[in-house]
Amino acid sequence: MNQRKPLKELNLLDKFLFDEAMDDPENVKTMLDIILSQNTNLKHPPQTEKEQRTSTDNRQIRLDVYAIDEDDVIYEAEAQKENTHNLPKRSRLYQGIIDSKLLPPGVIDFNLLNEVLIVLIMPFDLFGYGLYRYTFHMRCEEVPELKLDDGATRIFLNTRGKHPELVSLELIELLKYMEHSTDEVSEVCKSERIQEMHRRICQLKASERTEVKYMQTWEERILLKQEGEKEMLEKLIKKKLEKNLSVEQIAEMLEIDILKVENIIKEIHNEK
Repeated sequence: MNQRKPLKELNLLDKFLFDEAMDDPENVKTMLDIILSQNTNLKHPPQTEKEQRTSTDNRQIRLDVYAIDEDDVIYEAEAQKENTHNLPKRSRLYQGIIDSKLLPPGVIDFNLLNEVLIVLIMPFDLFGYGLYRYTFHMRCEEVPELKLDDGATRIFLNTRGKHPELVSLELIELLKYMEHSTDEVSEVCKSERIQEMHRRICQLKASERTEVKYMQTWEERILLKQEGEKEMLEKLIKKKLEKNLSVEQIAEMLEIDILKVENIIKEIHNEK
């Protein structure tokens, strides 16, 4: 089990701190304004950990930050620390499920679909061109200058880009700050907006309520992991029992304590 990092050492790319920080509309506005070079006026408070699915039979998604502005543009932002090697298609799924919720039943005018921007922020270069920002729209292969103009935008941000001439200094500072949300990084930022964001992040890290929530979240994840391991062990032990293996043989094969195997077997029998 990984050791729990102290709350004060978390960075904005850490999921817990990102979700907590983005509960604050000012942090969401600052992030979107800098990334998109615009003035974002949110229509409603942002939602974090928003769950969406198209039906009970389909896969659920959990959106890190979901926001909508006064022009009804929808923003979905994700902090992604690990390269899961499926992020382009994951963003496609997110786009599709978000779109499926935008029109009420019976509406036939698809031009009423909201504009949607999906932003993924990562401490690695997903595409290998050394850029800080990769922006994708649908374009025609035969006529490259022809844009589909379907209102969908996907942006992949790399905190470790190498071409500062292609983006604003403030975006570079924001990305560096998100990866290393420390006093040292904040102090060298020329952006007053990032410095103000850092003050809010410091207040968040110093909050007793946040500390308690962080501990509870950590404990819940440990329990979930343990439950997942237990379910896996049950499945493995059931298979071994079907082969008429003894408790001792099962314990040896799975490299776990005999008593633990016996307890799981008892639970399996009680379920019948």
